[in-house]
Amino acid sequence: MKVYFIGAGPGASDLITVRGAEILRRIPMVLYAGSLVPREMLSYCGPKTEIIDTSSLHLDDQEACYVRAQELGWDVARLHSGDPAIYGATAEQMRRLDKLGIEYEVVPGVSSFLSAAAILNAELTKPQISQTIIITRTSGRASPVPEREALRELASHRSTLCVFLSGARLQQVVDDLLSHYPPETPVALVYKATWPQEKTYRGTLGTMMSEVTVGDWQLSTMMLVGQVLDHAEADESRLYSKDYSHRFRSSKKAIEGETSA
Repeated sequence: MKVYFIGAGPGASDLITVRGAEILRRIPMVLYAGSLVPREMLSYCGPKTEIIDTSSLHLDDQEACYVRAQELGWDVARLHSGDPAIYGATAEQMRRLDKLGIEYEVVPGVSSFLSAAAILNAELTKPQISQTIIITRTSGRASPVPEREALRELASHRSTLCVFLSGARLQQVVDDLLSHYPPETPVALVYKATWPQEKTYRGTLGTMMSEVTVGDWQLSTMMLVGQVLDHAEADESRLYSKDYSHRFRSSKKAIEGETSA
């Protein structure tokens, strides 16, 4: 018996990995968070699959599902939104599985911050602008953010910043970021990336709060911040420069040198 923690991706059913979909097709029991994972994702399940929505279950209830599957000798697929490694609440489940002697495996998925970048046609790392991505979230009742990771502290790096679950606290988030980022810093909001309800906003930190209605950006909103969001011309990477040599390609200068020799 084995439990597979599968990243369901950001929402669109065709953004699950091939591996994840193939596991769903053959697994007799599937647990999924119905509040975060669309039901369309369950189309990969077999006709006799037992499907359990965990949105109303606490951890003890979920453990009971694993115990019952263990008694039946069934493998279990546990569908998590995005990628299980990011805000997935998987570690606590794994600890219980360890105590039960149940084997488990993680199947990665597409995180919502990556799908948001794709929707914006944005590269989150650009030469001479930012080579660092900070992934964080706003504090919530279920899991507060440690004080040492407060946005005002993270903003001091002025790197590319991806803020999960930012919609409900937009004004506070913007105020914290403006303590270090200039007002003209590009910002984008992506609500429910890849879902039918998807919507986006692009602007600057200094103008955003006068251009959006906070109530329109609740719950599943991703905020991306940083100069990398500016599509203006920037330095090109040396990776593809004609004057840059690496093990798979000689530079134009090297070739000219060999020819003249």
